[in-house]
Amino acid sequence: MTYDRTLLTPEALQTFLTGHPGWKHEGGMIRRTYEFPAFLTGIAFVERVAQVAERADHHPDIDIRWRKVTLALVTHDAGGLTSRDTGLAAEADRLFTEAIGQ
Repeated sequence: MTYDRTLLTPEALQTFLTGHPGWKHEGGMIRRTYEFPAFLTGIAFVERVAQVAERADHHPDIDIRWRKVTLALVTHDAGGLTSRDTGLAAEADRLFTEAIGQ
């Protein structure tokens, strides 16, 4: 995956957030907490996100708390949010849907 490192406009960010209601814009990052039916389901999700992130060379902050996994994204080298962040966030949403079988 390659993404443009141009900072998102406020309108582009709002469009993303509207289309991905689980994500919030907080502290200059986008953040979402996913809840899983079991601890190991969440761990498997983290592994899949890590594989995608590594291929994209774009790594989220990941916080694991029992059955909850929180991802936080920002493109540090661009100084804010870019399509790298929204692209990885959208992929995480897809992986979450697969993980919980919906």
